Amino acid sequence: MFSRRQILHAVAAASCSSAFAKPSAPRPLASNVPGGIARIALGPAPERPIARREDIPLLVTGTPAAWTALAGIPLSAKPGRAEITVGTRTVEYVVKRKQYLVQKLRVAPGQVDLSPEDEARYQRERAHQQEVIATFSPRTSEDMGMVPPVPGPRSSSFGLRRVFNGQSRNPHSGMDIAAPKGTPIKAPLAGRVIDTGDYFFSGNAVWVDHGGGLLTLYAHLSAIDCKPGDALARGDVLGKVGATGRVTGPHLHWGVMLNRTMVDPALFLA
Repeated sequence: MFSRRQILHAVAAASCSSAFAKPSAPRPLASNVPGGIARIALGPAPERPIARREDIPLLVTGTPAAWTALAGIPLSAKPGRAEITVGTRTVEYVVKRKQYLVQKLRVAPGQVDLSPEDEARYQRERAHQQEVIATFSPRTSEDMGMVPPVPGPRSSSFGLRRVFNGQSRNPHSGMDIAAPKGTPIKAPLAGRVIDTGDYFFSGNAVWVDHGGGLLTLYAHLSAIDCKPGDALARGDVLGKVGATGRVTGPHLHWGVMLNRTMVDPALFLA
């Protein structure tokens, strides 16, 4: 005869085995480097914990049995220890070193230094963009696996640092995909359109919110086929490839942002 305790242990073990046997929803790859994503174990809790890094909310995924915080790591992050807060406690993680490629270019001076008019426009647009990227809405799905928004070869690497006429500029914060003008751009994951517009650097651009501080950007479009507030399913067309803004030819600049940090889109590709 089995004791009551043995029976309870057997039931608990069977429940755990069943839970682990279920396939999990696609999730981004961990990469504890600048421009990557840190997966930080938070342990069990009856409700989804609230995790923050420098007062910025983080995406938390999992179940009451085991929660995990996903923290986007800025390209400017220094290697070493970093931390997040979960309620009143601090949880540490380590940022590893990564060396991205450097590209040195000689261009016309007017393509490096902005005119006063262009600088003023950029600053106005930057203030608006800061409001857009602060969006944080509840997640309705654990699925974070994405598909490329357009087919085609990648024409510029994420993290590539460009030096124009000896002046260093911010590293490339997205994935450039070469595609002909007019190619339809499809949402890589379900979400809600939160911003569209014509910007100095990005040209015609669309921002989509996927919940939990996970946003995506589509830039240099020839046409925008959506508006703020639109709900997109994976595969819905949101615009067309173009060459608007500060570009040299048609392509899609695709960016992925996590907790207001641009991260490598390749980590989300299913």
